[in-house]
Amino acid sequence: MARAQAIAKLNQVQKFATRHRNRCKVCGRSRAYYRDFELCRLCLRNFALRGEIPGVIKASW
Repeated sequence: MARAQAIAKLNQVQKFATRHRNRCKVCGRSRAYYRDFELCRLCLRNFALRGEIPGVIKASW
C-alpha cells in the first residue's frame, strides 16, 4: 500500500523538479535503478535470467 501510494504521489505534477524520483516500472523500487532499462537491479536480474531482455546475458568465465 505504501509503495503504491508513493508511486501515485510521484505521478502527480511536482512543484519542484528536484523531487522527481526514478522508480522501477515493475515493482516501484526507487533505489538501485537502471535508467537504460527503467528497472531496479532485482527486476533487471530476474528478466535477464529468464532471457526477456535482448542482448543481456549472465557473465561467466
